[in-house]
Amino acid sequence: MSSQLTDHYREILLGVGEDPQREGLLDTPKRAAKAMQFLCNGYSKSLDEVVNGALFESDNDEMVIVRDIELYSLCEHHMLPFIGKAHVAYIPTGKVLGLSKVARIVDMFARRLQIQENLTKQIADAIQQVTQAAGVAVVVEAKHMCMMMRGVEKQNSVMTSSVMLGAFRDSSNTRHEFLQLIGRSK
Repeated sequence: MSSQLTDHYREILLGVGEDPQREGLLDTPKRAAKAMQFLCNGYSKSLDEVVNGALFESDNDEMVIVRDIELYSLCEHHMLPFIGKAHVAYIPTGKVLGLSKVARIVDMFARRLQIQENLTKQIADAIQQVTQAAGVAVVVEAKHMCMMMRGVEKQNSVMTSSVMLGAFRDSSNTRHEFLQLIGRSK
């Protein structure tokens, strides 16, 4: 763990008017530094490491969907959490991705300072790159603490972002089927 990061957290405590020497805060700079390193561990991962060869031959060419993948990220503007879920679909062209790898790809990008719109695109592009799918769709729904705890303080707002690639962009029927299967279309 970086002692420099720990020192910065000590300075933050001083900056907000706290005493880093009081009993309850003695280990806080170290704990906060450790937590931030964990929350941002996506920087230390690569797509190749995450996928780890878990791409398997398949003659399936029907839509594969992984729904409700919970995600936790930090907004790059305020470094406050946004929390939600991702729905990921792709149409295979000879290869399918190991199921857990879809969630690991979501986590790799979510564990970086992020905005939701970019997170959604990064997930879609990565799934496309790895699978060479005929199409990829990603929908992310999240609540943003920067909007709930400060600023406009809207507790029930949920942001939805989507990226549609290939067949999901080109075919309204394919897009509609995906949205219907994740419960976002009537």
